[in-house]
Amino acid sequence: MKEQYKKATFAGGCFWCMVEPFEERPGIISVKSGYTGGHTDNPTYMSVITETTGHREAVQIVYDPSIFPYERLVEIFWQQIDPTDAGGQFADRGESYTTAIYYHDDEQKKIAEESKKSMEASNKFKSEIVTDILPAKTFYEAEEKHQEYHKKNAYHYKRYKKGSGRADFIKDHWHVNKNKKDLKDKLSSIQYHVTQENGTERPFQNEYYDHEGEGIYVDLVSKEPLFSSKDKYDAGCGWPSFTKPIEKQQVKENVDTSHGMVRTEVRSDKGDSHLGHIFDDGPSDRGGMRYCINSAALEFIPKEELDERGYGFLNYLFD
Repeated sequence: MKEQYKKATFAGGCFWCMVEPFEERPGIISVKSGYTGGHTDNPTYMSVITETTGHREAVQIVYDPSIFPYERLVEIFWQQIDPTDAGGQFADRGESYTTAIYYHDDEQKKIAEESKKSMEASNKFKSEIVTDILPAKTFYEAEEKHQEYHKKNAYHYKRYKKGSGRADFIKDHWHVNKNKKDLKDKLSSIQYHVTQENGTERPFQNEYYDHEGEGIYVDLVSKEPLFSSKDKYDAGCGWPSFTKPIEKQQVKENVDTSHGMVRTEVRSDKGDSHLGHIFDDGPSDRGGMRYCINSAALEFIPKEELDERGYGFLNYLFD
């Protein structure tokens, strides 16, 4: 492991569901499923769930803190779990499925403890937050069949995440609770039409199609960061076009069969705003994809305002 890289370890219930939220983000080097916190050597999946080994299912992340700070890792962790459940997570019960943040140094410990206090003060959850904060112990990688399970068994993984109750819990607690009346009062008619009614604005007659400022574009409704000016280019189509999102987890893709066509729709993850569509005619030297996005779904944040607007963790994009 390179000297500038660090490790982070989280127990969040079934480790199948704890890899996808972290992987393939900038600065994330690897995410491994495994077992930690126990008192036996070389545990196996069956020994952990059927015996009293003391281990919990966990993920260990190798990351570059100059790109992806530990604070963000902890933030993402909280958004995957029910931190009030002392008996397991969702459909999985028992000690091996309980939650914990395992810190690797004093800085991680301080960040984890402060984040837990902030979570408690937010009153987002009615019950006590019982997630443990513990010193890291030996981490044992799980069997190969459990690594990247969400990719190897995508259909079963999605059914399990939904059926266990985890997917709905995350949506209920962390996605924007949209009040249509409030949004109509807050947004312009075209902004509402695009984001809430899957509309499309006119090409070449929108705010950002030829915008050249340096900064990020966020979801107008939820304010979650979506795209960077570093990935914006002139596709000649009359709408803002990007080669990729800042992080793939920030957008969702759906099949769109409207208007007699089959297209791939793009929506924001937490805000569930309609953004636009993806096409495969983008620059070949930059991945070949074109995210064709409506200006009316976006708000631009100049790079000089990232810190004051709460997006300082994205300063690395412009270093």
